[in-house]
Amino acid sequence: MSVPGSRPAARPAALLVTGLLTALLATGCGQDDDPSVAAPSTAATSAAAPTTAAASATTGSPTPAATPSTPAVDREITVTVAKRRVTPPTGRVTVTKGQLVRITVTSDVADELHVHGYDLGARLPAGMPGAVEFRADKTGLFEVETHETELVLFQLVVR
Repeated sequence: MSVPGSRPAARPAALLVTGLLTALLATGCGQDDDPSVAAPSTAATSAAAPTTAAASATTGSPTPAATPSTPAVDREITVTVAKRRVTPPTGRVTVTKGQLVRITVTSDVADELHVHGYDLGARLPAGMPGAVEFRADKTGLFEVETHETELVLFQLVVR
């Protein structure tokens, strides 16, 4: 036999707990609709960059967060291919082991850049630069070439 009055007291407590849980869930779910609270995505990251740039423009001093995806490279090598002519002329480029290297190639025809030994490559749309970036962690002599036109761009020497 139940005690009179005990059952009605249990219902308000259960209703209170249920109501609080419902309110918390509804509040949490409502935040997902707000784009400023949404989980990070590529769009949110690129949207945040102008804000950082605008902030550094107003303060006059650069902030480290302004270029998180573009680390400083130790050696930048730029090559242009036009009418099967490589500029600068094919030769050897020496870098020190451990350096961060970026190779940027612009070709007048669609092609593919390839760095032998590191097995790196990049598409080269006609007239648009393509680039590979890597840590030179293997010593030796490595050929850098185009695949379609089979042009040797230069030989990379890592010491």
